[in-house]
Amino acid sequence: MRALISVSDKSGVENFAKELVALGYEIISTGGTYNKLKDAGIAVIEANEVTKFPECFEGRVKTLNPFIHGGILHRRDKQSHLDQAKELGVEGIDLVCVNLYPFKATIEKTDDFEEIIENIDIGGPAMVRSAAKNHDSVIIVTDVVDYDLVLENLKNDTNTAEFRRDMMIKAYEHTAAYDSMIANYMNKRFNNGMGAKQFIVGEKVFDTRYGENPHQKGALYEFDNQFTDKFITLKGEASFNNMGDISGAARIASAFGSDKAVCIVKHGNPCGFAIKDTLLESYTEALKCDPVSAFGGVVAVNGTVDKELAEKMNEIFLEVVFAAKITAEAQEVFAKKKRIKLFEQGTDILELANDKIDFKRVDGGFVYQDADKVEEDEVRNSELKSTRAATEQEIKDMEIAYKIASLTKSNCVVYVKNSAMVAVGMGMTSRVDASKAALTKANDMGLDVTGAVLASEAFFPFRDSIDAAQEAGVKCVIEPGGSIRDEEIIDAANEFGMALYFSGKRHFLH
Repeated sequence: MRALISVSDKSGVENFAKELVALGYEIISTGGTYNKLKDAGIAVIEANEVTKFPECFEGRVKTLNPFIHGGILHRRDKQSHLDQAKELGVEGIDLVCVNLYPFKATIEKTDDFEEIIENIDIGGPAMVRSAAKNHDSVIIVTDVVDYDLVLENLKNDTNTAEFRRDMMIKAYEHTAAYDSMIANYMNKRFNNGMGAKQFIVGEKVFDTRYGENPHQKGALYEFDNQFTDKFITLKGEASFNNMGDISGAARIASAFGSDKAVCIVKHGNPCGFAIKDTLLESYTEALKCDPVSAFGGVVAVNGTVDKELAEKMNEIFLEVVFAAKITAEAQEVFAKKKRIKLFEQGTDILELANDKIDFKRVDGGFVYQDADKVEEDEVRNSELKSTRAATEQEIKDMEIAYKIASLTKSNCVVYVKNSAMVAVGMGMTSRVDASKAALTKANDMGLDVTGAVLASEAFFPFRDSIDAAQEAGVKCVIEPGGSIRDEEIIDAANEFGMALYFSGKRHFLH
C-alpha cells in the first residue's frame, strides 16, 4: 500500500505518517513535506523517484505526472486498468493526503500580485480531485482534523465505501471553496467584485430542527468562523427564525460602540430600543415602546446580562436573549423559564462580522451588492436645512433614530426621545402609513412623542409626513433628502420651528 502526503499545513503530519508506516504504507512526498518527514526519521520516497522526472519551474510542476495520477486514478475493479498499470509500470496510490497552498492567508497579508499568483495551488487540487473521483479504491484526506478518524478506520478495518464517500464529498467541498475564493478575489481585484459568476461559500455550523416552517429543512452556515468563535449556546436550541431575529437585533444593539444598548426584535423588526446609563434601564425603556410585540421576542444586549437584569427580563415571556455575556447567576434566573433560549458571544460588548457583501434570494437566483453601512459621522455631517438647529440631545437621538431606520424594513420611520425609541413604523407601502402606524402604536402604548426626533431611511416625497410629525409634537427630523419637493419639506419644517437635516444618503432595506 502507498500513501502520498503533500501538505501546506504540516501540523500533525509527522505522527500521521508514522502511523501509516506502522500500518504497512510506503510514503511518497514532495518539497517541504518530504524534508519534514525525512528529518523526523520517517521512511519516505521523494515524488520525483516515482515520476522519473525532476521537480521543475521553481516547484510549479511536481506531481502533474501519469505515474502519480495513474497510480491514483486507475480502477482496481477493472482488469484492463490493472493490466495497463502493470504494462506502464504504474504502482497504485491508495491514500492521498493533501491540503492546499494558503491562498487566503496570502491575500490577507499582501497585495503583491506575483506572490498571490504563486500561492495558487495547481497540483494539489488535481490530486485531490483524482483521489476523490476514485474513492472506491482511494482514501482522500484534506483536513488535519481527520487524521485520527482515518487512522481509526484503517486500524479497525472499517475503511468502508461509505467512509470513503464521506471523505470524497469533503474533498470536493474543499477544492470548490478554494477555487471560489480565487475567482472571487480576482473579480474583486479586476471587476469591482461583480464578475460574470459570484460564489457564496459558507461552513456548516449546525442543523436547525427545520427551516421557517416545519416542512422545510434548515441549517446555519458561517463565513470565517464568525459563529464558531462568537456564538455560545447556554440554553436551548437556536431555530432558523431565531437566527434571523438574533442577527437583526444584534446589528442594531451593536451599532453604537460600547454604549449600553438594548434592542428588542419581533419577526425581524425592532419593537424596542434604548441607550441609558445601565443595561437594566436600557431594557426597561426599550420594553416601553411596544411590550405587546416584545412578548415572545428576541433581545440583544450590548454588554453583560446580570442577575438583576435577568429578573426583569423574566417578568415576561422572551424567546431568546443574546448578549455579549450572561453571568452564571443570570443563567440560574433564566433556568426557571423552560422555553427561553440563551446565547452569548463571550465578549465584553457585541462584536459583529461587519460583512462587506450582502445578497438576497430572488426567484431563480439572487441579487448581490456591497453591504450597506451608516458611516461613523454620517449624522453629524448631515446638512442643516432649517432655521432652527438641533440641540445636543436631539443630535444624539438623531444618531439613534437614523441608525435604527437604516436597519429596519422600508418604508419606515423611527421616533426617538431621550435615547429611547418611542415609536416605529416599518415595512409599509407608504411612508405616510408608516408614520401613522408608528404614532397610533405610540398612542396605544401611552407614550408621549412630544419632543421626539423623527428619522426616515429615505426622503419624504410630500410634506404630509412633516405635518403629521408636527401634530405629534416632533421637533427634529433627519432624512436623506433628494425629493423634487424638498423645498416644501424645508418650508414645512421652518413653519413649525423644527430642526431639519438632510444626510444625503438613502438606506433602503427591502
